[in-house]
Amino acid sequence: MALDAGLVGRSYPPSAVYEVGREKIVEFATAVGAADPVHTDPEAARALGHPDVLAPPTFAIVVTLGAADVVLADPDVALDYSRVVHGEQRFTHHRPIRAGDRLVSTTTIETVRSIGGNDLLTTRVDVATEDGSAVCTATSMLVARGTA
Repeated sequence: MALDAGLVGRSYPPSAVYEVGREKIVEFATAVGAADPVHTDPEAARALGHPDVLAPPTFAIVVTLGAADVVLADPDVALDYSRVVHGEQRFTHHRPIRAGDRLVSTTTIETVRSIGGNDLLTTRVDVATEDGSAVCTATSMLVARGTA
């Protein structure tokens, strides 16, 4: 069953606050092999003018993945997740994510398309500080494979 194009533009309530911990950044940096000390050493980050360690750019997935789950839980979307593959992921950073940030994410359905019997669903997650300062925008495309 094709996804409903009327879903485009649907936004969901903001997520709970995600508190960015230094330890989480260090763990993530280690896991992805981000060797720059700005990701693990507060003094190295401060020497560059930052208040604390900076997250590697892909750390944004930690913040945005859960926020995007609201789309999958929406019964109006009716996406058969057993047929889904991740088609694309992009991050646009307005400023680095850093330890101590308190972030809120808002998810919006950007596009719904059907191509070759497959449904493509693109979402945007806008990440901001609690006071509304933009931090990152994550765009993700899911492909629900057709049954043919």
